[in-house]
Formats: sequence, structure tokens, C-alpha cells
Amino acid sequence: MGRILLFNKPFGVICQFSRDGMHPTLADYIPLPDFYPAGRLDTDSEGLLVLTDDGRLQHRITDPKHKLPKTYWVQVEGSADDAALEILRNGVQLPDFRTQPAEASLMNEPANLWPRNPPIRERKSIPTSWITLTIREGKNRQVRRMTAAVGLPTLRLIRCRIGEWTLDGLQPGKWRVEPNHLSR
Repeated sequence: MGRILLFNKPFGVICQFSRDGMHPTLADYIPLPDFYPAGRLDTDSEGLLVLTDDGRLQHRITDPKHKLPKTYWVQVEGSADDAALEILRNGVQLPDFRTQPAEASLMNEPANLWPRNPPIRERKSIPTSWITLTIREGKNRQVRRMTAAVGLPTLRLIRCRIGEWTLDGLQPGKWRVEPNHLSR
């Protein structure tokens, strides 16, 4: 039975253990051998990354047929309105595919949110808003592409949940080993 490790990936960290000479990597934060990411987050995204030491479990977590929901806190440029949220809920037509319907709603800035380093770009004349977005697929830069398609460019993207696993209690750069509930 494989072990699960939850990591709060900081902005600017790449989701690999091998060094590229330009960015911090998982090896800078996780000293345990034989753990591998089950999925990834872009370098400029933050939040929950699930790692495991079991190849079959890694495949199960990332396999689209299991469709583990992934929830994100998304700070967008502009005022998110019902029309934009409805498009996200119905699926967004992107140039190369149509997304599956998502769960999308307005939210307040997350409580106890850590500062991002470097901070997001802010423009005095353009407001920002926060939405929570849950998807069951995970194509390359999908959330950013979805919000941009509805006129709300993503400024900050934080994954807060994958299936039953959450960021709760994990500060950026910190990790914990969790019970593996998937192998039952």
C-alpha cells in the first residue's frame, strides 16, 4: 500500500526533483526518497500537489477515468459576474477543445492566505475578484485558459483540493504524509 504526501507548492517551484539550474524544485523541499508527483502544477501556480511512492497509485490519481475533482482558488482581473460563471459552469470552448462543465462561484479572498512572492500585478483602475473553480479534467494550463476565455485573466492560481485531500494546515513549502484512502 503506497504512501501519500501532500505538499503546498510555492510560486516559482517546478514539479520535478531533478534540478534545472533556474528554479527551485521539489528536492529543495521534500527530503524523502522515492516519492513522485501524481499530476503537476505550473511553475506560476501554487498549492496542493499530491505525491506518492507507489506507481500504480500515482497512475490511479492522475487517470482521467477516475475523475478526481480538483478545486482552485482563482484571483482574476476584472469583476466576475453571473454570465462569466455560467459559461464556466457549462463548459468553455477553447481553440483546441471544449472543457467539461465546471463548478464555479464567487468567493471572498481565502482566509489566512499567505502573501505571494513576487506579488501579483495590480492595476488601480481594474478591480480583481476571487472565484472557486472545480474541474474534473486537467489539460495544460486549463484553468488559466478557461478564465481568459470568459474575459477574466488569472492573476493568481492556488489549487486547494484534489479529491478528499486539501491544503488545510499546510503553509507554502511544507508537506505532510497522509493516510492512503484510495487503496481500500
